[in-house]
Parts: sequence; structure tokens; C-alpha cells
Amino acid sequence: MERSRSNHTPQAPAPVLDDERIGHEARAVAGDHIDLKIWLRLLACSRQIEQQISQRLRARFGITLARFDYLAQLERHPGGLRMNALSRYLMVTGGNITGLTDQLAKEGLVERVDDPDDRRSWRVALTPKGRRDFAAMAAEHETWLTAMFENLGAGDKDQLFAQLGRLRMQLAQHQAALAAEPPASPAAPAMPAAAPRKPRAAASRPSSSPPPSARKAPSRRKTAP
Repeated sequence: MERSRSNHTPQAPAPVLDDERIGHEARAVAGDHIDLKIWLRLLACSRQIEQQISQRLRARFGITLARFDYLAQLERHPGGLRMNALSRYLMVTGGNITGLTDQLAKEGLVERVDDPDDRRSWRVALTPKGRRDFAAMAAEHETWLTAMFENLGAGDKDQLFAQLGRLRMQLAQHQAALAAEPPASPAAPAMPAAAPRKPRAAASRPSSSPPPSARKAPSRRKTAP
């Protein structure tokens, strides 16, 4: 009797990744605590996504991920943002924001506009060209992310999003508690142990008489016979 053939096509085994491609998660071992494994996995996933997005942005639009994030913040605030607000949202220093603003302004993507709330200040806003260019970037950016998460079902995505939200709330509470703690007083530096004193050598007093070797023997006079 002929056996019935199964229509199931065996799946190819998952590729084995080396430590370099695994990234942060390569630091985890089987005996590590589950919290450490979760943290390393989050770092690894975040790093992998950033690398792929950065490569695609540079290859497709000739723009860095830092510039894309900068333009994304301005797109969310049509009225523009002050420089200190941009620094806070992007978590970078003011000097970096100033340099990036100057570069994007030369390319015609952003402009400095008067601040309606403070005439002495100004804000940074997208130009019409900046809005058009960012809209094209954002559309492809969304397509790339969708492809990266395509193996997760809708329910899995909702559950993961909710769990990460709870984690962020907990981290915010820990950060607030840490900020409320009084600063620790710096410990006094330990005094180095004193080196043992060497005994002083007895000072030799200068002698008024010459050394024996330098003394002359008394001369003897010969008497006549």
C-alpha cells in the first residue's frame, strides 16, 4: 500500500547568528537572570532596527538617522520648536542641535522663525520643501518598519506594545525616585600611610687636628760626638 505523501513543506532552519550579528544579546549566558536577558534582548532589537533604518535612509535619501529624527520632531510641531525643546526631545546637547540646524537650513529644509510667545526668541520650523521631503521619507520609513515586524501578528503587536508601555511607566517611576534622592556626600580620600622615618646619621664634628696620616713625625736632631 502506497503511503500518502504529506503536502507540508518543511521550513528551512533559522540561520545561526554569530556574536557580532547578535549584538548585545551575545553577552547573555544560560544561567543569567531573566531580567538581564530581557534587557539585553531589548538592546539588541533596538540596535538592529536602528542599523537597518540608518542604512536604508542613507542609501535611499542620503540622510542620517539623526537628521530624520530632527525633521520628525518638527513635523509633529507645525508651529516650530525652540532649540532647548529640540535638545530635550532628541536628548542631545545644544551644540549638536545648533550645528544640525545650520546644516539643514543651508539645504532649505528648515528655517528660523519668530517666536509668537517671545519676540526676543525664535523657533525652528520646516520649510515647504522640508515638509515635502520628510513626507516621502516617512512613507518609506513606515514600509521598512512594517516589513521588520511582519512575522508578528496583530495580537502579538498589541500585547508587546502594552507590555513595553507598562515597562516604560515603571522605569519613569524609578527615574523619578532616583532624582528625589539626596546626593551622596563624597567620601573623604584616604590618607596615605606615612613612610617610616629613617634614623638620622650622627653628624661628625670637624676636628681641629689633622688626621693621623697627615701628622708629621717630630724631627730628631743629631748631636756632635
